[in-house]
Amino acid sequence: MAHTRPPDRLQQLRDAAAPTCRLNSKRRCGSSTNASRVGAANAWSILSYDAGRDLVFVPTSSPSPDYYGGERIGSNRYANSVVALHARTGSVAWSFQIVHHDLWDYDVPAQPVLARIVHEGRERDVVVQATKTGFLFVLDRDSGEPVFPVEERPVPQTDVAGEQSWPTQPFPTRPAALVPQQLRPEDAFGLTPWDRGKCCDKIAALRNDGIFTPPSVRGSLMYPGNAGGTNWGSLAIEPSRHVAILNMSNLPFVVRLIPRAGFEREKSAGRGLLGLREFAPQEGTPYGMLREPLQDPLLMPCVAPPWGTLAGVSLDSGDILWQVPLGSVPDLLRIPLPVTVGLPNLGGPLVTAGGIDFISAAMDGTLRAFDVETGTELWHDRLPAGGNANPMTYRLSANGRQYVVIAAGGHGKLGTRRGDYVVAYALPEP
Repeated sequence: MAHTRPPDRLQQLRDAAAPTCRLNSKRRCGSSTNASRVGAANAWSILSYDAGRDLVFVPTSSPSPDYYGGERIGSNRYANSVVALHARTGSVAWSFQIVHHDLWDYDVPAQPVLARIVHEGRERDVVVQATKTGFLFVLDRDSGEPVFPVEERPVPQTDVAGEQSWPTQPFPTRPAALVPQQLRPEDAFGLTPWDRGKCCDKIAALRNDGIFTPPSVRGSLMYPGNAGGTNWGSLAIEPSRHVAILNMSNLPFVVRLIPRAGFEREKSAGRGLLGLREFAPQEGTPYGMLREPLQDPLLMPCVAPPWGTLAGVSLDSGDILWQVPLGSVPDLLRIPLPVTVGLPNLGGPLVTAGGIDFISAAMDGTLRAFDVETGTELWHDRLPAGGNANPMTYRLSANGRQYVVIAAGGHGKLGTRRGDYVVAYALPEP
């Protein structure tokens, strides 16, 4: 099925000014108060530039507030998008929206990467966009049209008063999703029957309709969660094989909307509890928000490992060539697990001309080298602090020795070791 654009009735909703009277009878239609307290859709990741076309490619964030969109109805065009701008004028050449009317913090967190591929027998210049949802979008660089068909599919709809979720979302037909997008109670993970049962009960208590389950007052399962999929490390491309290398996390989250009257009380009661609970006031809306990972009482994820992976994807065919766990047991886990489980990760890959992928990113603070063709791990070394940054490579002279270097500083939320190091490795002599 070819890429389909929203039908006219949805386009009308997208372009509607702000018919707030039918969403909240206490406000007059045409009031400007809503626009004054929503915003974002900025670009917080890295931009790319095509000098020959004089185009700048911008990955945009979600609109604000993230988890309630009653003050910003419509698709929120240009948010959660890849936007191509004419560099000389700033005017829009084209845009492609990854998520309509975002309610999941599924911003476009990674740099759009420029590549040349061979598709259906001809060379094409493309923009490759990794996402938190686990989808990989391959877009024509001149038009923004998907190289592989993208379908607008119906998605679960909100039951929250004042909200108006978008009826469809874009699903690429190739490549397949690189992270799971559905978690059932019977899939719950635990080291013992007791903690597995606790996870099973938690999943069963949540609204859980698969990817794009809207936030709810009851509590909704977000899978993948706001951490990804792929986050700000983006991806790397091996140019002769046209293979994209990208790392992903696989962690479910819980999001619950809290009616305004009870938000401060619940926020105060939730302070000091174990886990990574986050409260957001979402000021100017009827709801605050609670977000936290879906964990068992031992603070282990309620989903089976791998919790982080590295994948190689053919950009010519859209095939997933390989996918392997990334990372082993980190220092902070008190319970031994199999050596390679795959861990949550932040940071991205580097691919050298020799077909070697270097990446750290995972919670264990280890720099690794993988074969681009097979995903086989070739080498690793422990860093003095978390390597949650993209490696780089350089030579001091044209025929000199090649080095790989990474900033190892750790990451607070990810729980990796903190430090202040720049570590360089010398590759073997030519």
